[in-house]
Amino acid sequence: MTIATRSDAIVIGAGIVGAACARALAREGLRVLVLDAGFAAGGTTAAGMGHLVAMDDSAEQLALTAHSLSLWQSLRHSLPASVEYDACGTIWVAEDGEQLEAVAEKRRVYEEHAIASEVLDARRLYALEPNLRSGLAGGLLVPADSVIYPPRAALALLADAQTHGAVLREQCRVDDIVDHGVRIGGETLHANVIVNAAGAESGRLTPELPIVPRKGHLAITDRHPGFCRHQLVELGYLASAHVLSTESVAFNVQPRATGQVLIGSSRELVGWDAATNRGVLGQMLERAVEFMPMLARMSIVRTWTGFRAATPDKLPLIGRWLPIQGLYVATGHEGLGITTSLGTASLLADLVLGRTPVLDAAAYSPMRVLAAPAAAR
Repeated sequence: MTIATRSDAIVIGAGIVGAACARALAREGLRVLVLDAGFAAGGTTAAGMGHLVAMDDSAEQLALTAHSLSLWQSLRHSLPASVEYDACGTIWVAEDGEQLEAVAEKRRVYEEHAIASEVLDARRLYALEPNLRSGLAGGLLVPADSVIYPPRAALALLADAQTHGAVLREQCRVDDIVDHGVRIGGETLHANVIVNAAGAESGRLTPELPIVPRKGHLAITDRHPGFCRHQLVELGYLASAHVLSTESVAFNVQPRATGQVLIGSSRELVGWDAATNRGVLGQMLERAVEFMPMLARMSIVRTWTGFRAATPDKLPLIGRWLPIQGLYVATGHEGLGITTSLGTASLLADLVLGRTPVLDAAAYSPMRVLAAPAAAR
């Protein structure tokens, strides 16, 4: 493969994070080349749930997700219909009185970040989602959260980048990152800026990054329009999703534009073993049925697995990687890459262009991993 034209920036990875970064840089006038080892939007982006959600596992996580949500909302009306943007909102479901008490604190945190939310008692919860099981205490409605179809969203961002001059090369595996360049076979491509946005594969290209592939299962039902009206998540989800345990499951379902119900979520640390774990998949589906018993009567038409790029401190790695000249990193988003893709791209573009970002860039800097104890890395 020979590419004669020198690029200003090379983005490695054409998933939704790489696509968003390519778009942001191309819109700033940079000549951008996007390289993907497979096909655009074909990796983690194709294997994830499509939530755009404000997450409050930490102040830094909430700041990035809230910023990203505002960018998605601004972009919403320019997205093609194939992205299936659904402003359905999220309901965090409280199983008992103790969890309902925790909802008040969650609402307070959201309020501090100007995120609208509404505490639901049991009556209001069932009015909004009548197919939930009886006996639940209530929940928290976050109306600004949304759902999209991730592969189409990534392709839309890439198309936007291409209208601003970006070039996409698929089935182009990067072997190595060097100062201001990448090696592909016997060829070295040069650019002022290199962006490692290779997701779970990013650790192969920058081995010092503490990226772990975390496998997840998903399942989707046949069509039952209106069965599920909001994204529904159990309040215990954060304990499951954002602690690096060997395996866990949690109730998380989404309505799809097709009338289907997308069911998650599971997480496993099993290296690169992509095989379906029937035990974990069964636990995940059982958990979903516990909250929505009528799901047991639906047909599952497809199940699949994918790998998410997880970090020990549950925060992504965004910014300059000083050991390699010209290298920036945009990875480690785990289950929040869809939500935070636009915020990541905004932060990265500001850093590349020498502007002061809206967010505190130090909180997400990949250089923090070199300061961490070896055991933590």
